Amino acid sequence: MKSLKTTEQFNDTIQNSEPVIVKFQAGWCPDCTRMDMFIDPIIEQYDNYQWFDVNRDELPEIAEQYEVMGIPSLLIFKDGVKQAHLHSANAKTPASVIHFLEEQEA
Repeated sequence: MKSLKTTEQFNDTIQNSEPVIVKFQAGWCPDCTRMDMFIDPIIEQYDNYQWFDVNRDELPEIAEQYEVMGIPSLLIFKDGVKQAHLHSANAKTPASVIHFLEEQEA
């Protein structure tokens, strides 16, 4: 998962005509660490997305702009528009992440 470090990188990435997933996280976040432990097989399974990572503390204005109130959160973007948002409260297990991704494909 490639990390996006600047607002410019983030804005360029979400303009993609194919859907991209951006995971908002922070190094101090225990739920983010837990997600890191189970996310790799999900990324492999859902390889139709490009996956990116943003440290919310490094780009707080982006997190605020896209209403990321808790972490980890997964946001799906296409053509610069947020298509879906898996809020942190619902992003605690592999099953919840897979359910969210399945809903996007339905």
